[in-house]
Amino acid sequence: MHALFDEWMALAARLGRVCMTGGCVIAGAESCTGGLIAAAITSVGGSSAWFDGACVTYSNEAKQSLLGVSASTLATHGAVSVETAAEMALGALHRSGGRATLAYAVTGIAGPGGGSRDKPVGTVCFGFAQASAPSPQLVTRRLHLPGDRSAVREQSVNVVLSELLRRAEPRTR
Repeated sequence: MHALFDEWMALAARLGRVCMTGGCVIAGAESCTGGLIAAAITSVGGSSAWFDGACVTYSNEAKQSLLGVSASTLATHGAVSVETAAEMALGALHRSGGRATLAYAVTGIAGPGGGSRDKPVGTVCFGFAQASAPSPQLVTRRLHLPGDRSAVREQSVNVVLSELLRRAEPRTR
């Protein structure tokens, strides 16, 4: 895990440089990763300049009370869905009070139990919300990540850090 955390720190450090250059501030919402993404980001000195914070919302109640995920979304689609990931990302962006320009969300079934035929262990949903007028841009993804609980969580961290880096990089016109 030490070598893996070093890899995450390197990605996070690169993300920080890009955010500092482009004025990007990140907020997050994590479920199955339990704060691993925020831990990687905050391992970078000075990250408070470009990282607003993250909520670890493991229960449905926390997703609702801390991020504003609707009870109807949870009842209709479940905690592990692109719909929930979207609302989590938008909630993280909104809860930053206008400071964050980019938010991430991750929710999934890391295992070993909890899977179903429609959502087997390894199902992970991601949401990314980017502040823009008149309303945030939103992108979601659903992936099936192979391996045991640790592998699913580790791959989820890689997906989020890589996607944040891609989204924070300035676009050429």
